[in-house]
Amino acid sequence: METTKQQKAVIYCRVSTAKEEQETSLKRQKQELTDLAVSHGLEIVSVIEEQKSGYEIEREGVFQMLDLFSSQQADCLLIQDETRLGRGNTKIALFHQLNKLQIPVYSLTHQGQLQLSESDSMVLQIVGIVEEYQRKIHNMKIKRGMRKAMERGYDPGKNLAKQHESSGRERIEFPIDEVIRLRANKLTFEEIAATLRGLGYPVSKATVHRRFQEFVSLDSSSNKR
Repeated sequence: METTKQQKAVIYCRVSTAKEEQETSLKRQKQELTDLAVSHGLEIVSVIEEQKSGYEIEREGVFQMLDLFSSQQADCLLIQDETRLGRGNTKIALFHQLNKLQIPVYSLTHQGQLQLSESDSMVLQIVGIVEEYQRKIHNMKIKRGMRKAMERGYDPGKNLAKQHESSGRERIEFPIDEVIRLRANKLTFEEIAATLRGLGYPVSKATVHRRFQEFVSLDSSSNKR
């Protein structure tokens, strides 16, 4: 494990139940991972302990972990082995998310950077390819909808009064349908932005709010036709 620059680490420990022997395992994971971090000169910014099934993806500790990475408060993850992060499809989904965030994962088992099995690596490659095509299809649908709206008289310039301020910036793509869903559930734009960052989309509250207003304006224009 290279430590030319001190990295900030998150330690993640998990057991599946609250049985006494499992609690002992949790303490052992924490101590051994702390020792591993210290031996490699890593700064521990958070130690997350959970008693949840590895097949369950909706875990508070997982959300905390992803938020630390997406907000760049931490650089790497330390786990006992790959099964501590998750099992089955949950494991693949979380490793895929960590790959997108470019977060290296170190394990006690490997005493360094974790090496996934050949089958798991292949699945991750397939997931990445599928996601890329889904993103392209999603963007094509947005462009198609915008083109049709403009043909019906919609003028995006009237709804982007501050468009000149973002000249030269790359437009961040994220799922607007997820924003709409979360907004319908009464989440604030700040909470929505935090949720999207946890999913790997580096967006600010202002960006989410602006894109939401664009969608509302476009939708309103289409409904009037």
